[in-house]
Amino acid sequence: MEFSNRKKRAPELLVPAGSLDVLKTAVNYGADAVYIGGEAFGLRAKAKNFSFEDMAEGISYAHERGKRVFVTANILAHNDDLEEAGRYFRRLGQISPDALIISDPGMFMTARKELKDIEIHVSTQANNTNYATYNFWWQLGAKRVVCARELSLDEITYIRNNIPQEMEIEAFIHGAMCMAYSGRCLLSNYFTGRDANRGECTHPCRWKYSVVEETRPGEVMPVYENERGTYIFNSKDLCMIEHIPQLIAAGIDSFKIEGRMKTALYVATVARTYRNAIDDCLKDEKIYKKNLEHYKSEIGKCTYREFTTGFFFGKSDKDTQIYDSNTYVQNYIYIGTVDNIDKDGKLYFEQKNRFFRGDILEIMKTDGRNESAAVISISDTEGNFQESAPHPKQRLIVELESCDISPGDVIRMKAK
Repeated sequence: MEFSNRKKRAPELLVPAGSLDVLKTAVNYGADAVYIGGEAFGLRAKAKNFSFEDMAEGISYAHERGKRVFVTANILAHNDDLEEAGRYFRRLGQISPDALIISDPGMFMTARKELKDIEIHVSTQANNTNYATYNFWWQLGAKRVVCARELSLDEITYIRNNIPQEMEIEAFIHGAMCMAYSGRCLLSNYFTGRDANRGECTHPCRWKYSVVEETRPGEVMPVYENERGTYIFNSKDLCMIEHIPQLIAAGIDSFKIEGRMKTALYVATVARTYRNAIDDCLKDEKIYKKNLEHYKSEIGKCTYREFTTGFFFGKSDKDTQIYDSNTYVQNYIYIGTVDNIDKDGKLYFEQKNRFFRGDILEIMKTDGRNESAAVISISDTEGNFQESAPHPKQRLIVELESCDISPGDVIRMKAK
């Protein structure tokens, strides 16, 4: 196997989607590939997830635009999962996703048996922390392995130099961080009976904790110097927008965004920002550095829990945790995604959050521009005018000041 003198490849931008509409948003806003979960065997049981019909439509939509779709099947399977998994994989073969993301060796072998021509990528859940593990999965037929989130850039570079050139490395570069080692957590199962490793996590790492000493039942003591208790397991969110050159230099083939339960606004914001940053960096690193403050401003318009660089530059410390709150930072709110525009220029969309006549909305263009326009009128689909749009999921007809807007554009508004 040849390990050295590998030519640099432009990294893939891999973006999550929890529904068909969000998949289309990801593709339109710059993703090279999208990863999704079906109705079984993924680790986001509480997400909307995709029916087979929606998966088929999403795969066709992506392929028509030169993009790829990966399907997660990354649960840690029990005995009674395997027979059904075989049937599930056979059905997946009929709609031709580009890859499966798998962590469990039994699921891996089942997929290899049922799907000869579809790539298999090994999930971060498999705890992939060294080059020998990568070579192990390569010899079994994996095309790509996802880094454990505990790896530094130096460790990833070392792995890159000790695996086959054709083998691909994928790494999370943005999104929520799980406090458990590579996401393998038992807290949810113990507290609520919902198995995180089978897709039902209730996120107890985001809860507030205090300590009770064994001989003093009922006497609650704070874990941290704070009388309200502490969110001791509550990690900041990963963000590597300021370190694109280092990620490329490390030999990472796929830059992965976390968030299959996130909104279209999150996906559009993060996908577009990283797309622009990656393209600028590949064109000329000076352009990337010149635009860095713009990227940081844009990435701050999605919902997040403060930012950290995780383990990329060494072990985490107290500054990577949030002890006093589990609240998101929300500078902008999601208003909706344009479905249609009539001959009079009025927009049709399903409203996601409240806004009023006279509010200034921001339209996110797929090329990176933002257009601002005031709301002139709001009406329901029967033509009844409203001063505001107070009911989520209400279908609306909205007239804006003259601006450049197209079907598929995501609309947001600065939080008040």
